[in-house]
Amino acid sequence: MPTARLRRALPALFLAAAVASLCAACGSSDTGGFDAQPAAPSPSCLEHQRQNPDSRYTGGQQADPTSVLTMMRFYTANGTKTYCDGKPATTTDQHWTQLYRSLGGDPSHVAHTP
Repeated sequence: MPTARLRRALPALFLAAAVASLCAACGSSDTGGFDAQPAAPSPSCLEHQRQNPDSRYTGGQQADPTSVLTMMRFYTANGTKTYCDGKPATTTDQHWTQLYRSLGGDPSHVAHTP
């Protein structure tokens, strides 16, 4: 049940501060929100993420739980789908999937990770 997985992932939010060092390499000028493809609640393929995770996702106790849970839910439900353009995950996509895994997300839910 995805809700139970997300509930187990909540304590991992406190570990998100450690992720900040991971995302230091993400770049500061191109950071922002996660695109959960809201126009397609159950997308058949993934769009590439355009921005790297920002403090809403990597801010430890100051992270925004709604933003983090939206990202976690999206990858839990859709992370193994191929990208719509047929290309592999970009570096930015990999930053998001690394964040997902570091917050307790099941690695089998994100097939596009190194």
